[in-house]
Amino acid sequence: MPVDLKTMPKLGFGLMRLPEKDGEVDIERVKTMVDKYMNAGMNYFDTAYVYHSGKSEVAAREALVKRYPRESFTLATKLPAWEMKTEADRDRIFNEQCERAGVDYFDYYLLHSIEDGNNYDTYEKLDCFNWGWKMKEAGRIKHFGFSYHGSPELLDEITDKHPDMEFVQIQLNYLDRTNPVVRSQALYDILHKKNIPMIIMEPVRGGMLANMAPEIEAKFKAVRPNDSVASWALRYCGTLEGVATILSGMSTEEQMDDNIKTFKNFEPISADEMKIIDEVTKEILSVPQIGCTACKYCVDGCPQKISIPDVFRTVNTLRRYPDDWRAKNFYSGLVGRSGKASDCVECGQCESVCPQHLKIIGLLKEAAALLGH
Repeated sequence: MPVDLKTMPKLGFGLMRLPEKDGEVDIERVKTMVDKYMNAGMNYFDTAYVYHSGKSEVAAREALVKRYPRESFTLATKLPAWEMKTEADRDRIFNEQCERAGVDYFDYYLLHSIEDGNNYDTYEKLDCFNWGWKMKEAGRIKHFGFSYHGSPELLDEITDKHPDMEFVQIQLNYLDRTNPVVRSQALYDILHKKNIPMIIMEPVRGGMLANMAPEIEAKFKAVRPNDSVASWALRYCGTLEGVATILSGMSTEEQMDDNIKTFKNFEPISADEMKIIDEVTKEILSVPQIGCTACKYCVDGCPQKISIPDVFRTVNTLRRYPDDWRAKNFYSGLVGRSGKASDCVECGQCESVCPQHLKIIGLLKEAAALLGH
């Protein structure tokens, strides 16, 4: 049965940025957020083998699977190319995921982060596409697709080679429409033309489109004073045809409440509102920013324990506000509990896993010069 756009909730609960306490996922707070989400009539949960250093799937078990009937929710997870060497690793990882999550099947299963080069080559080499269909035939997967961080050209090639894929998950937000690396408008156009349902990730660009400079926020508030800045980004994605679900990696109960408000009373973006979004996009892009979405894929393998996304958040703030003492204070506190930008040994591990294809080594050098260490 193909993905039904009419039955999927427009808001998906992404389990990549869950609240933490003492370095661990705060399960009790996650339970509260799960309850809010389920009580709002929504039921799509997205996790992955690598989220929260492997603890996100466990959090799904504790906060969701153990507490709700299995048929009342849909759970998605992903197979990571970079954790596989042989075909046997496919089943090993899948079985581990089932154990972690406490389920015997997944409603949505994705090949994780397909992109030009190693990841896609690994999935083809290990015959993961055919494996996925066999898992579906066996009832272990209900819907099969992939998440994507590559070029439009490769996406066109893959969807021609594997036309039966049921959905594709792409990064899409109003800021990345013309991003020369992400090229989200081109990705959207390909999938829309081929009538392939889309699941959207990074709709608020890792929080960038939720927290803006006061002069930008004022543009939105002048039109919709009672709505959050983040709601504009979510409504933009929700207005597009062919979008099945929009994932939000919510970290707080307040974010959950705000997102539920946006989708329970959903209003498409109007033509006049689109003009404001275009103005805001132009203004944001006039100040060069590091395009980090704080996915933290780079953090776990860093031998120097540098909290790279937090370093880049500091740099982005200082690029826009060079005299912002709060950003420098934040960095001073950061290096008390993690590595400094200058500690980078240029091993390249971070760049090999970055979905945004950032030149992290060079950017850390820039950060070290800007921040003093």
